Parts: sequence; structure tokens; C-alpha cells
Amino acid sequence: MTKKERATFVINTLKELYPEIPIPLDHKDAYTLLIAVLLSAQCTDVRVNQITPILFKKADNPYDMVKLSVEEIKDIIRPCGLSPMKSKGIYGLSEILIEKHNGLVPQSFEALEVLPAVGHKTASVVMAQAFGVPAFPVDTHIHRLMYRWNLTNGKNVQQTEKDAKAIFPKELWNELHLQIIWYGREYSPARSWDIEKDIITKTIGRKSVLDEYYKNIPPRFKRDGIS
Repeated sequence: MTKKERATFVINTLKELYPEIPIPLDHKDAYTLLIAVLLSAQCTDVRVNQITPILFKKADNPYDMVKLSVEEIKDIIRPCGLSPMKSKGIYGLSEILIEKHNGLVPQSFEALEVLPAVGHKTASVVMAQAFGVPAFPVDTHIHRLMYRWNLTNGKNVQQTEKDAKAIFPKELWNELHLQIIWYGREYSPARSWDIEKDIITKTIGRKSVLDEYYKNIPPRFKRDGIS
């Protein structure tokens, strides 16, 4: 298959598997989404969804958040990891939202990316999921799968994002990045990977990835022609 044909196969398969696409992080508005995405750095979405109700019960808007101390925020979000940095970021960005944006989350990449603890990926998620602006946030699942599917060279997430935007139609970016995340979790994980369940990689996967996979499984499970 050509790269375009592989991309089309990905789109069609994911559309069939995920006609409805839930957003992994629980939130009620742009602010709570921003905080949840910030907390998700090096933390599972499941854990974040356990912690955010506790935090948001005390403060689900920037005005209430700055009434808490950084230490109070840190104690609540500690299970998410990186709590010293994240708590300072949450407090600091809440102050800036009040001072510069009337307490509202700005609707531009530039304004989001200058907020404390907010990088390009976090800004992209908020722009896509809160405001419907086309973006292609690349997390570890997308980075892994785009490489396995031979749609990027996998050198870094910046290159993966560039390649994804080049090959997938812009009007599909917001739903497609979520579909790939769900697919990566369910069918193509980094560990305990069963390629028989991973129809996309099995069909269009990078030859070196497939060869490495089959080389490391017991002979009776190897595909025909591979010894």
C-alpha cells in the first residue's frame, strides 16, 4: 500500500470501531479540561479522573482555585505525580486567566502555550476538544502507532504531529486523534501486545516492526513464512 492508502485504511477502520468517540478526561468546561489535561502528564487518565472530582469540588474555576494555596492543591493532586510543578502551574495559570482573560480560557494556541505548565500538546487538546479548532495532539499512543503504521519516522512527537497533519484530512483531526488513542489502548499497547487483535498494524504495519514482533514470540504463533 502507498502511504495515502494506509492512511485511508486507518481512517475507515477507526470509523468503524469508534463511531462515537468519548473524551478520555472528565470535565465540564474549558477550564476543567485544561486542568485535567495538565494533570495527565505522566499520569493515566483513570487516575486523573479519580483526582479531579476532589479538586473541582473545592475549585472548578480560576477564582476559587486561587483561594487555595499551592500546598493545598499539591496535597490533592499528589497521586497524579509531579505535584510540585503541577500545583504551581495550576495556581499560576489561574491567576493569569483572572488578570488577563477575565477568568476565561483563551481560545488561541499562543495564549494557551504561555500559561504556566501548559505546553503545545495540552494547548492542542484544549483547542480541539473545548473549542473545536482543528488540532492533532500527539501522545505516547499516537506516537507509537504512527510509527508502527509506517506513517512517520518516529524521531520525535513534533515530527509525528507534522506527518499526521500532512496525511490526514484537517476536518478529521479532532476525532481521529481520539480514535487513535482509544485504539492504541485497546488493540495496540506498548506492552502485552497481541498483533492478532491489532488489525491495523497487522495489515499495514512497518516491516521492521512486524519482523521484530514475530521474532520474539513462540514459533507456533508466528505468521506463515516466518521462522
